[in-house]
Amino acid sequence: MDYGQTSNANEPLYGLLESTLDDILSLIKPAEEDQVRRLNTVKDIRTAIQSVSSLQGTAVIPFGSYVSDLYTKWGDLDISIQLSHNPSSVGKKKKQDLLRDIMKALIKRGLGHVKYIPQARVPLLVFKSRLRNISCDISIDNHVGEVKSKILLSIAKIDGRFRDMVLLIKEWAKAQNINNSKVGTLNSYSLCLLIIFHFQTCSPAIFPPLKNIYGGNLLEDFAERRFTSGGEVEDLCVANIASLGPKRGENMSTLRELLISFFWKFSKLKELAEDYAICPYSGRCEPIENKPQWRVKPYKLIVEDPFEVPDNAARAVSVPGLAFISRAFADTFRKLSSTEVLSDKRALLGSFLRPHALVHAGVPPLENRAAEASRGGRRPAAWFPSSRQSAAPGGAQRGR
Repeated sequence: MDYGQTSNANEPLYGLLESTLDDILSLIKPAEEDQVRRLNTVKDIRTAIQSVSSLQGTAVIPFGSYVSDLYTKWGDLDISIQLSHNPSSVGKKKKQDLLRDIMKALIKRGLGHVKYIPQARVPLLVFKSRLRNISCDISIDNHVGEVKSKILLSIAKIDGRFRDMVLLIKEWAKAQNINNSKVGTLNSYSLCLLIIFHFQTCSPAIFPPLKNIYGGNLLEDFAERRFTSGGEVEDLCVANIASLGPKRGENMSTLRELLISFFWKFSKLKELAEDYAICPYSGRCEPIENKPQWRVKPYKLIVEDPFEVPDNAARAVSVPGLAFISRAFADTFRKLSSTEVLSDKRALLGSFLRPHALVHAGVPPLENRAAEASRGGRRPAAWFPSSRQSAAPGGAQRGR
């Protein structure tokens, strides 16, 4: 990977980290066979529901990280069964009934294990394909999710470092046990938004505020017929990205520099979350008191969904979950500031990879992660204003 040279690019202290990041990316990036497995999983589901009378004429559409090209080789697959062109035309009860029909069809064919979750905010089936060894979240008429995926694909094309960051952070979050909204930590979409925010607030900025790419609310825009299809939204976003023109004062930070400053930036996340929301829409932290929708709900962390403002993409984060997330950021920053850890490839791999991935990398899992987390490093300072300050931060990046 060539992200441009900086004055620190060849420092011996960071040489092992940079080569380790390359090794991790080589391990977790999907190969052609991983894409084929996902395509075949979609075909399996399509075949299974063809005989279901209530699902005649529907389309089986993948979305999420697979469509955004932001998935690792072990990533899940999101699938929407599309009945209509209007995301608000099918009620929750009908979605629940249709998912039950899909579940029966999948079980009848013996395709794998199915778990029905009717009371979720978006009712879904969790399907684990026995043939393909892939886990899928199946929902009904998830037009908004499909459009978000394609907007993220366009955003990812602005700068190649973004995809590498997303893949690394997703695997790191899994290794740190902070990527599971079901137990009060972050979902993968929130992680992507945090990385977008980081790219907006480093200096010079890499990404613009997302309101410059799409300034609406997808649910409202579809409901009020401002757009009749997701393709119109995608075309608008592509045109707006093209209109941004060449970057001035282009950010030449290496992937390693962006990664370390990312961990530093969110190492005080728990304190930040007390008074501020993280808003990729505006590209800045916004005081929670500015929006009534945020004040009336007991959110522990607010990461505003830039495509459904002012929705909170991190609504599931709990009190203990937020403490655990913040600690993971701070511990990793300290590790990457420690000469001892930076000279130990096993420790670096253990910070970013799950046990099964470590086995793929030819390294046994770390035996004592708690001991590793306490190694060396300096105490991170806050980059955001204290609760006594009224202005939100401009978002300066830590110096190289």
